[in-house]
Amino acid sequence: MDGGPTTHGGSEISIPTTSTDSGQVRWDAAAPAVQAQQACDQAMVALLGGFNVQQLRREFADQGSFLFLPDFLGSEITAQLVAGVAAVSASVNRNYLPGHKQGGSVSRHVIDQLAPFIAELYRSAALINWLGQLSGERLQLSPPADPHAYALYFYTRPGDHIGWHYDTSYYVGRRYTLLIGIIDDSSCRLDYQLHTREAGVPAVPGSVQIPPGGLVFFDGDKLRHRISPLGEGEVRVSLTFEYLTDPKMHAGWRLISNMKDAVAYFGIRQVFRRLVQRHPGRT
Repeated sequence: MDGGPTTHGGSEISIPTTSTDSGQVRWDAAAPAVQAQQACDQAMVALLGGFNVQQLRREFADQGSFLFLPDFLGSEITAQLVAGVAAVSASVNRNYLPGHKQGGSVSRHVIDQLAPFIAELYRSAALINWLGQLSGERLQLSPPADPHAYALYFYTRPGDHIGWHYDTSYYVGRRYTLLIGIIDDSSCRLDYQLHTREAGVPAVPGSVQIPPGGLVFFDGDKLRHRISPLGEGEVRVSLTFEYLTDPKMHAGWRLISNMKDAVAYFGIRQVFRRLVQRHPGRT
């Protein structure tokens, strides 16, 4: 793989380009959407077949709906995600909430336009079925209007971080988070506490550094977690997928969820994309 640097927020990020040898799966940006999705699904079937699902499901349950796999995605798929980071890097929305978070975010609406491979991976039937086996739930995609369905998070300036929180679900059902490392030239760690909402069970602390292609999968309402602050000259970019057990949401909660995403993550234009398109002069 050959690559060149791109810059964001004053930091240089090395972005490789992907070359494929005979017999390897190729994702061609010009290919029809159906063919691209099929290629992604085939790659995931081959990848996921190498894991012992029953063993991982027991580990997930024993840890209170939490699993960490430092080596999940292969180099081919990880390279495609890194290329997606390069494609959206000019569209990052920076945000700062004193005492809680600082960093950059890109919503699924921008990803759909500039990095469609990420959307294909999110929709992979093989991946969704595999995660459903781990969780013991029938998982579904987030609604098309949800900017958090899949999103990229950029830590590119000293002090970028997010404080202790849960990935609270505003949906009727549960929301599961799949966190994937893409670029990690940093000292940032995912600090977490297991079993915090299980009566009579002591909380268990933990801390991991997620390498490129690594995976963390958890029930968002059960895992208390944070990302520690970025150091000088460091870069970290991660990806999250959100899957649901029930995609219904009451109108009041939808408004609260959208306002939270607009203020704390993606900005008004990314969150209220359709409204802005109808009334382009109002923001």
